[in-house]
Amino acid sequence: MPVINFEDPQYLLKGTAKQVLAHKTLAELRIFDLLNEYDPVLAGTIPIGIDIEGSDLDILCCFSSAIKFEIDLKLFFAKQEKFRVRKLWMDGIETVIASFKTNHFPVEIFGQETPVVQQAGYLHLINEYGLLIKYGEDFRRKIIDLKLAGWKTEPAFAKLLGLSGDPYQAMLKIAHPL
Repeated sequence: MPVINFEDPQYLLKGTAKQVLAHKTLAELRIFDLLNEYDPVLAGTIPIGIDIEGSDLDILCCFSSAIKFEIDLKLFFAKQEKFRVRKLWMDGIETVIASFKTNHFPVEIFGQETPVVQQAGYLHLINEYGLLIKYGEDFRRKIIDLKLAGWKTEPAFAKLLGLSGDPYQAMLKIAHPL
């Protein structure tokens, strides 16, 4: 696997059929253009090729104003199927999440005041990608098999790596090999 700059979605065009379709969907919705001021980055399973049927497009964003971010999400995406937006606190951090459906993918746009490259979703992406590079195709297949059996991504990694405790926290502590 090549090293990928996840902050530039052009890498998707050289990827799997699902990654190319993800790029097309993001472009059609103009998500990266509309959310440009929020430093959007596609995270989750699709960028690293461990997606399964029903995997969503997870877009991470950084805002300076939760209110403005929520208003923009409604302005840009409220007409999308099953659109909803909610505010909550995650680990003491104000978070705004919008979700909706497209023809090909569920979409979740996740925003915090934390810079994207410091958010848990981004750190999981980088660490998981590094582990996939380190352990290779057989490891990737095992992750996908666990996901197909109903496991969430971070618990699947933690199981294969023999990590104990909260798998989401454990995956943040992995020193990735990139």
